[in-house]
Amino acid sequence: MNAKDILNKFGFHAEDEPISIYAFSPVYRVTQPGGEYIIKKTQSPMLKANRLMAYTTSLKESGIDVVVPVSMTTDNPMAIDGAIYVVYPFIQGSTYSGLDSEIQEAGKLFGQIHALSSNENEFNLSPYDAYDFNEQEAEEGIQKITQNSSAYDIEISPKLEDRLMQAVHNQEDLNQAALPHVATPYDFKANNLIYTPDPYLIDPDNAGWVPRIFDLALVLLLFHNELETAPDQPFTSRQWKLFLTGYEESVALSPLEKSYWPKAIQHVFLDEVMWLMADTPEDWHNSAQRKLFEKLVQLLMNVEEYDFI
Repeated sequence: MNAKDILNKFGFHAEDEPISIYAFSPVYRVTQPGGEYIIKKTQSPMLKANRLMAYTTSLKESGIDVVVPVSMTTDNPMAIDGAIYVVYPFIQGSTYSGLDSEIQEAGKLFGQIHALSSNENEFNLSPYDAYDFNEQEAEEGIQKITQNSSAYDIEISPKLEDRLMQAVHNQEDLNQAALPHVATPYDFKANNLIYTPDPYLIDPDNAGWVPRIFDLALVLLLFHNELETAPDQPFTSRQWKLFLTGYEESVALSPLEKSYWPKAIQHVFLDEVMWLMADTPEDWHNSAQRKLFEKLVQLLMNVEEYDFI
């Protein structure tokens, strides 16, 4: 089904075939007499989508600035050709630019989201279960990363392989550690925030039941990914402390979490960053993305600089 037909299912009219504003998934910005909207593919099947919407609605009702489905005469979300689509409001505002105030306010919002989570997975969100990487996958990832980087005369630290192998070997320990879990969007990145001027979460669709420090590690590593107005490097240690200043207004991490923090960074790098550097050679064409990748490897070599306050 083409994009016009998808819009029509929701009662929207488009003269021309809409073009997705996101390269990796269908996301359409639609202007109609009643306002501006975003139509996007979301979690499926419908049961998962409804659980996601129940979670985000709960956040909204608790005072979190987060998009929730628009009230419509049609179903929203809606099953269309085996996929699930949802209509959100389009949020007006400015994008993140790396200002200290933006970083601290983002940390504050993130802490508020975590603080609202109960100790149980009350919304039945998908639990984090990526603990099955093997040495061969890590070796293949290193080979692809080396191939991608060498095309631009970039030398990747040989210690990266050691770190990723450590992460492979640490998986069972992390899985058995009884780390506190939270209901979370698990994609808390600058490109998913609009400043109005306070940060407003515009893409909560990856929500799941995730170890809290894994969610923090993802922020540390990829907060600046895929956004032209963001710096072309991950947080500096100073910026990380700013983020934590906002975050720790609402959340106090446990001693157990702090003890596993270096392993959590390694694991999330293995799970989320390795494939990004290995399987998206087109990203290496972008000089800013190349610099981000280089700095991410440096961060992994110096995790002690990114501790807690």
